[in-house]
Amino acid sequence: MKTITPTELRGNIYQILDDILNTGVPVKINKGDRKLIIAPIESIDKLQNLRKRKHVIKGDPEDLVHITWDKEVNLDLP
Repeated sequence: MKTITPTELRGNIYQILDDILNTGVPVKINKGDRKLIIAPIESIDKLQNLRKRKHVIKGDPEDLVHITWDKEVNLDLP
């Protein structure tokens, strides 16, 4: 958890709030000997930020066991 001062919060409040909402990570604010926390109410689904990959294998993983690489790989070592 990131800790900031009230002055840092005031100077970057919009960026800090956006970071909290995007990551779900709360921020602690130290005001003298007292502490505050800004945290999102709803939990963040971290998987929604994953990028889609075009070349990911889709299908049954058991099919991968039976793949042969004889034509692609030359295993004749000197």
